[in-house]
This record gives sequence, C-alpha cells and structure tokens, in this order.
Amino acid sequence: MSFRVCIIGCGNIFPMHAQSILNTKGVSLAAVCDIKKPRAKTAAERYSCRPYLDYREMLDKEKPDAVHVLTPHCLHAEMTIAAAKRKIHVLCEKPIAINPKDADRMLAVCGKNKVKLGVISQNRYNPGSQLVKKNIASGSLGKIKAAKIILSYHKPDSYYKKSDWKGTWDKEGGGVLIDQSIHFIDILRWIINDKVEYIEANIASRMHKYIDVEDMAEGVVKFKKGTYICFYFINYYSYDDDTEIELDCEKGRVNIVKDSAKIGFYGGKVVKAQPKAGEYIDYGDGVKDYWGFCHCIQIREFYKALRSGREPEVNGVEARKTLNIVWNIYRSAKLGRKIYLG
Repeated sequence: MSFRVCIIGCGNIFPMHAQSILNTKGVSLAAVCDIKKPRAKTAAERYSCRPYLDYREMLDKEKPDAVHVLTPHCLHAEMTIAAAKRKIHVLCEKPIAINPKDADRMLAVCGKNKVKLGVISQNRYNPGSQLVKKNIASGSLGKIKAAKIILSYHKPDSYYKKSDWKGTWDKEGGGVLIDQSIHFIDILRWIINDKVEYIEANIASRMHKYIDVEDMAEGVVKFKKGTYICFYFINYYSYDDDTEIELDCEKGRVNIVKDSAKIGFYGGKVVKAQPKAGEYIDYGDGVKDYWGFCHCIQIREFYKALRSGREPEVNGVEARKTLNIVWNIYRSAKLGRKIYLG
C-alpha cells in the first residue's frame, strides 16, 4: 500500500518531514502549501512537487491519503478538522492544539470520519527514552520515586522577532513551556504511565522585552501512585544546553541527556544507550542537530499504523494527555493555586 502525502507549512520544521517522507518506502510527497509564496515555491522545487498557497485548495485538488500539519499552534485544530472532514489522515506537529477543548474537537471529528490522527513527539523514539521506558515497564527499576527535568535554552528576543506567531498567547499558546518543554513533559508522562493527581506551578517573563509569554516555568506534577516530577524550564540561558532528566527509582537511578541515557542499578550494573554512528539524517543546511533523527522513525511508524489499520503509537488521545498537563501548569500559575485533576 502506498500513500500520497501533502504538507501544510514550509517553515523551520519542514525539512524533517519532507526528508523523512522521501526516506520512507511507499510514501510520496505530492504537494506543499505555505501562505508565503517564495517559501512554498522553494520547497516544491526542492522536492519536485506542486506548490499551493491555500491548504483547502490543495486538499481538494490533490486528494491525498494523508497530510502533515506543520503550522502555528493555533491552526492545528482548524487544519486537522478540515482534513478529517475530507477523509484524510493527519500527522500534526506538537502540540496537538493550544487548549484541550480544541484537541477534543479534533479527536471527535477524526473519530467520526474514521481517520487516524498522529502527533509528533519524536523524542520518545530516542535510544535513551526507549531504554528507560523498557526498564521501567519491565519492573527492573522498581517504582519511580521522583523525577526532575532541567531545561536551559537560548531564545533571545531576536528569535521571536523573526516570527509573526511565536511568543504569543493567542497563536503559540505560551512560551518555553508549550514550545520547547512539552517534549520532555511528554517523555516523563509516557514513562511514568499514571494519572495526574495535582499540579502546582509558577511562570514568569524575566529576560525578554519583546514578548509577554513566559520564559520561565517551574513546579511539580504529582501522580496518583506517588511519583512526582520537579521541573525548571528557562529559554534565556546563554546557549541551548542539553536538557537533563533524572529518575530516582527504587532499584536504580536514571539519567537522560539529549538522546542518550544511563541507568545505574544499585547492585552495580550500568546500562547505557546512545545513537549509533550513521543514524543521524541529513535534513539540509541550517537544520539544528538537536532535532535529531527521530522524526523519521516516528513518521515511518505513522505510515506502518495506516497500513495495518491500527492507531499510531503517539495518537491524538496520547497527545491530548500531555497537553492537559501543560494547560494545567498554566492554569495553576495564573490562578496561583494547586490544580487537582481528579
């Protein structure tokens, strides 16, 4: 079974999707769309496909089997719903939406029209994440007592001035939390695999003059079985440092740095995982290496799911759970109180 695919949005993340489609057997790129004509034209010429300025026109004329949505966060719901109503499967960049209500609308329409919705969370496919998930799921590490995340990125005002949507509440949905940190919240939520009891958090805008969304977020996410996450996120550090995750477990301690991991069992055994030589993919000049090679792995998994008729591993329901944590971190910070989730 082969798939004809279209992409909406030819911005920074576009090469990860276009090149991954090119590298996936049985999947071809038919057309791309961007409201900026030069960008659409350049992308189409590079990948030998047709350019469009209107995504609805593209969907109607091309009638693809699937579409990748790589647009500003506020457009994810609108575009996913438009595709689903046309019986087109959707692979959407994170976050699924900027609020749970929009995510619920997306899920309802996809379900009604019997199309699959996948959401990018490529860091789940890193060797480090996979190693830790396997050892937690097997019980070899025992109960997770606590986890912590420290993210220190560099996103100066000049970064936001290049964009007409980043750094805005209405279009991006926030700042360092919903844009950069959501990946790592997702990894831990997936590894811990438990329902959230409560969230208590703070956000602030400390080092940026150009934006009013948060450039700092810190707090606690407490799960029902007792595990909790302590987190500290900033995007005003002097460079993009590698994000660090630690899990303190009954039988050992886990350290995840970027896409690698080390598990130190208390009996003395040490297990490690890291990318192998040759696994990295050339996405083209100017593409940051911290996006890694796992977009390609997740995109291939999405099309395997379509072929077999099953749900993608990171589907809309999964992505909605992570968004709900992010949404309630914002709620806790804005209301100045602990938020209980049941």
